[in-house]
This record gives sequence, C-alpha cells and structure tokens, in this order.
Amino acid sequence: MKRTLSLWLAFAALAAMPLIAQEAQLAKVHGHVTNPVGSSETAGTISLSQDGGKTSVYTFQLAGSGDYKGEAKPGTYTVVYRRPDTPADKMIDQLENVKLVAGTDVVADIDMSRKEYVDKLPSEQRQQLEELKKKNAEVLKTNSLIKNLNADLASVRASIKEKKYEEAEQLMLKDTTAKPDAPVLWIELGQAQLGLKKYDEAEASFKKTLDLDNASKKPTPELQGGALSGLGEIYARQGKIPDANNYFGQAAKAFPGGAAQYLTNEAVIFYQTGNADASVAAADEALKVDPTSRPLLYYLKGNGLVQKATVDPKTQTIVLPPGCADAFQKYLELDPNGQFAPDVKSILQSAGQKISSGFSNKKK
Repeated sequence: MKRTLSLWLAFAALAAMPLIAQEAQLAKVHGHVTNPVGSSETAGTISLSQDGGKTSVYTFQLAGSGDYKGEAKPGTYTVVYRRPDTPADKMIDQLENVKLVAGTDVVADIDMSRKEYVDKLPSEQRQQLEELKKKNAEVLKTNSLIKNLNADLASVRASIKEKKYEEAEQLMLKDTTAKPDAPVLWIELGQAQLGLKKYDEAEASFKKTLDLDNASKKPTPELQGGALSGLGEIYARQGKIPDANNYFGQAAKAFPGGAAQYLTNEAVIFYQTGNADASVAAADEALKVDPTSRPLLYYLKGNGLVQKATVDPKTQTIVLPPGCADAFQKYLELDPNGQFAPDVKSILQSAGQKISSGFSNKKK
C-alpha cells in the first residue's frame, strides 16, 4: 500500500510537469517603432517570422504611442513592421536575428531613422526627408521657445501681482527680444514698466502691443482692452484727463466684458491722484455699465462730490452737493459694513442726513 501511494504521487508529479514546463517556455518581447523623420509610428503591426518575413508566426498591434508588446515561444525571429496599408507580402522594415529566451523580456526596436535604412531610400525621398527633418527641427525649436515663454509669462504675472516690477521688466525685456512679434509679451512688459512709473517706456510697450495685435489675422479683444486701459492709466497718473478718458473709453469698447473694471480703475486712479471731478465722471461711466455690484463706485462718486460741500452759516451744518448723499446712501446699501462705511456714516450724520434703518445694520 505504501509503495502504491508513492508510485501514485510520482505519477501525479510527472503529470503536472508538462504544464509547468509549457508556461516556462514563453518569452516576452516589446519595443518601439520610429519612422525615418525620428518620430513615433502610430499604427500598424509587428510580426514575428522564422522564414525572413514571408509568413508570420505571431502578430502584435502597434499602439498609438509607437510601442508594442507580446509573448512568443523561444526562438530566433525576424521582427517585421507593416503599416495598415502594407500588403501582406511586403514590409516597411525588419529586424533580423532577434533571439527570444524563455522567461526573459527582449527589447526589439524598429528604428527607420538609422543611416542604413535612410541610405536605401530613393534619392527623391531622401531629399524630402531632409527637408521634413529641417522643418520638424524648426517646429521643435519654436515649441520649446513657446513653452519657455509661457512659463515666463506665468512668472511675470505673479511678480507683477507681488509688485516685483523690476524682476518682471527684466524677464519681459529678454523675452520680447527673443520673440518680438508676440503682443502678449509686450503688454506684460508695459504693465511692469507702468508699475515702475516708467511712463514713456510703458506707453511704447502698450502701443507696440496694439500694433502687433492689429496686424494679426485675428486681433484679441481682451489684449486690446488691456493695452488701451494701460495707456489710459499712464495718462490718468500724469494728469492728462482728456487722453485718459479717451483711452479708457476705447478699452471699454474694445472689450465690453472688461468695461466695468476698466472704468472702475479709471475712477480709482483719479481718486488716488486727487482729481475729484474726473473721479466722479469716471465713476458715473462705470455705473452705467454695472450699477449694482460695485459699491466702491458710489463711494468714489460721493467722495468726489463731498469736496464741494459747504457749511450753512446759520446752523453750521454741512450742506452736501446734489447727488452726494444719494451716492453715500447707495454705498451703505450695497456694503453696509464696508471699508469706508464709518467715514460715510460720519459724513451723512454731520450733514443731518438720516441713515436708512433698512440697511444701516446689515451684514455682508
């Protein structure tokens, strides 16, 4: 009985051996297919042949990345590449004497950019190939430049936001020299120069932006609006009120989506530079575009008008000019606890104005 059991176990072990051996016989192969230009092929098949490519023992699909992979029995093969439209009795390229060993993963790349392959092409095809390579090299160079410029733009915008204007200016001076036909670079240079109060240089940069964008096949409204409002800011800060009004107005027409912001900026700049009448006028223009969501405009209008307040000689009460109290009341209605609310309430109370109970205690 013991001997019979031993023999049965031995036979059972032998019966399992072919299955294990069969699994161990498989080999893996993978690779990449490169065309004569040096880029990846995106379609086709890879075949393993043992008669020089006449018949295929195994066939694997090429991925869109140019990669392929598969499994086969160990042996020496010719690796054949065919495009989807290649006849079965033809091939595009081959790699001979590829030895697949059980339990290994062999790399078998098809590289048609190699000299031996290119030299076999007809002279006309070789000439076309050289021209294509030059064009591709130029495209790659341009793409690399654009990638670097985009990274610089992101850096410059962050620098301008942090008021690191000198750093931004230096980077954009470099980039406008490298690619002087890109209006988006010139507008960022103008913004940096504006921050540095280099008004003449900023003016030239904004005008360069407009010239380049106008000359393009499809001008960009947002770029136009930004450059025009940049010019408006230059003139506003220099006290050139008619010029500032002109350019801020043009900016609003060029890019209506930014009109309220452009005109609000104009009102703020005139407020900062002490041009009360100009600030009121700009605020009124901005309120025509957006009368409900910008409480700051009502404050700027009221603040500009209050400069013309008088004092009643009999009561010694402040007399606010027409429109001033209404502007302040509207500010409190929209932003009752805003930055300027305490000052506004004080002015209204000094003028004997009653603050509406409907919004005096509202919270944001």
